Amino acid sequence: MILSDRDIKRALAEGRIKVDPLPDLGVHLGPCSLDFQLGTTLRVFEYTKHPVIDPRQREMFDKLSRELNVPEGESFIIHPGELIIASTLEWLELSNDLVGRLEGRSSLGRIGVVVHSTAARFDPGWRGRPVLELGNLGRIPVALFPGMRICSFTFEQLSSPAEQLYHTRATSKYANQEGASASKLADEL
Repeated sequence: MILSDRDIKRALAEGRIKVDPLPDLGVHLGPCSLDFQLGTTLRVFEYTKHPVIDPRQREMFDKLSRELNVPEGESFIIHPGELIIASTLEWLELSNDLVGRLEGRSSLGRIGVVVHSTAARFDPGWRGRPVLELGNLGRIPVALFPGMRICSFTFEQLSSPAEQLYHTRATSKYANQEGASASKLADEL
C-alpha cells in the first residue's frame, strides 16, 4: 500500500520517515509523494582516461570518476549521453516497516533527464543521502541547479516489519552514504 500525503505527514511526525532538512511540505508534498532536491556533490566520469570498466578492479572505481562540488546558485551541464552520479540535498532514514521508491519527475523527463537507471528501491532501515544516476537521453545539454526539485519518493507499508534492516546487513554497501558515492561493485567480485 502506497502512503498518501496524510500518511507521509504522520510517518514524518512519528519518525518512521526522517528527512533532514525537512522540505517545505507546502511545495514538496504531493498526493502520495515527497520531492527531494538536488545536492551540491556530483561525480563526473573521466571518459577519456579509461578504455573499459573492469568491475573486478576495485581501484578503478575511484579513478573512473571525480568528485565535483557545485556552489549553490550555480549550475552544471549534463550533456547528451552523459551519466553523472549525484546525491540529494536531503538525508533519508526509513523505519523497519517502510520501503521508499525513488521516482523521476515528469518535468525533467520531458526534456530528456532521467534520475535513476536501476536504484529505485530504498529498503527498510535505509539511512543515507539518496544517490541519483542522472542521465541525459535528449539531444540538447541541460543545466541543472543544486536545490532544484530533482526526484520524488513514494513510500510503501510492508505487510510486517522487516527482520533485517538495510543499515545492519554486512552486505549493504551504501549504508550511511553521505554524497555521490562511486560504484562498489568490485566488493562483490
